[in-house]
Amino acid sequence: MAKLTQEDILAYLEEATILELNDLVKAIEDKFGVVAAAAVAAPAAAEAADEGPSEVTVTLTDIGQTKVKVIKAVREITGLGLVDAKKLVDAAPSAIKENIDPEEAEEIKNKLVEAGATVEVK
Repeated sequence: MAKLTQEDILAYLEEATILELNDLVKAIEDKFGVVAAAAVAAPAAAEAADEGPSEVTVTLTDIGQTKVKVIKAVREITGLGLVDAKKLVDAAPSAIKENIDPEEAEEIKNKLVEAGATVEVK
């Protein structure tokens, strides 16, 4: 049998189905007496810790000098009506959006800061 190169193995892995890969992992575990879950879980946990939080909350801490612009921005972000957006702004500090991904939170923060508000992302 010809020796497989690393490129051959990678080409097979790219084309294999999930079921085929699952069978391969089981065969490797049986053949070499290892557990793949432990080897995969540790780097995944370390990677998740490096990424930071997966969900954050955007909090309006101060409305600044341009209350009307901030209300308009809150309406645009939340989809609330004028009265509800005004109540939310008047109640500052208040959560504008909760449990959202950090990229969306950064966009919301930029809109509110541009409108003159002070915002905190946690």
